[in-house]
Amino acid sequence: MAEDTPDIVRAFTDPLGALKTGLRYGVLGLVALTVVGLAVWVPLAGTKGLWGVLVGAGVGGGFILVTLLIVLATSKLPPFTSLYVIMGSWFVKMLAVIVLMAILKNLTFYDKGALVSTLIGAIVIVLGAEFYGVLRTRVPYVDEVSGK
Repeated sequence: MAEDTPDIVRAFTDPLGALKTGLRYGVLGLVALTVVGLAVWVPLAGTKGLWGVLVGAGVGGGFILVTLLIVLATSKLPPFTSLYVIMGSWFVKMLAVIVLMAILKNLTFYDKGALVSTLIGAIVIVLGAEFYGVLRTRVPYVDEVSGK
């Protein structure tokens, strides 16, 4: 389906249209946050600010966006299989974030303020953008006609 297709048409022709719209809005929100973060932190902290923003956006935004991608990828699977994959991926993501933060803890190539502020901002903005995208997409429903 073309990218310029209105959200309402996408909802009528694609049952996953709302999730795809949410994904698109989430990515756009993450890109906007990264640009703003770079504009703020690079002048304040130089190269360390650059790396802090990039790592924060990658970890925070990636964590949320990967979940939506997995939901989209497992949409055709049986419900229990989809549930197992989604919950298993969440567990793997949690382990990955814990290990990554433990590795980064003692490194000095990034600014901690830039990383933390971008990480928190990415989680809030990407979730909010996805939520807005899903809500904005109109999904039709059919109500039963009462008996005659």
